[in-house]
Amino acid sequence: MILESPEKKLLQGLAKNDRKAVETIYKLNYTMVQSMVVNNNGTLDDARDIFQETMIVLFENAKSTSFELNCLIKTYIYSIARRLWLKRLLQLKKYGGEVDDVADVVPVEDDVNQHEQRSNDFKVMEKSMMNLGEP
Repeated sequence: MILESPEKKLLQGLAKNDRKAVETIYKLNYTMVQSMVVNNNGTLDDARDIFQETMIVLFENAKSTSFELNCLIKTYIYSIARRLWLKRLLQLKKYGGEVDDVADVVPVEDDVNQHEQRSNDFKVMEKSMMNLGEP
């Protein structure tokens, strides 16, 4: 009997529209996408929109019988969100480069690690600021 990975279980849950799987994917990945969007000329509303579009792409792919995930869900979500955000920036004329050129230059894994670190730094900073109290 082959045990299924947690990643595969999450995808199967997402394909079945399981609320717990959707919430788990959201909790594990939203902050990363939010950081990426906000740190690249976006707003919190933009981040919510991009994450929602990313979840729709992931949901549709998870339902497909031919879809095979060859990386972590986090990496896949980041790459989808990044492409969607770069396309949005191109539409808004806030980004002058080509989407394909950027993907070749910057490895996704490095970006994910950087954004995770930055997100953790923001959490520590926020916690510290909350402990400061009133001026």
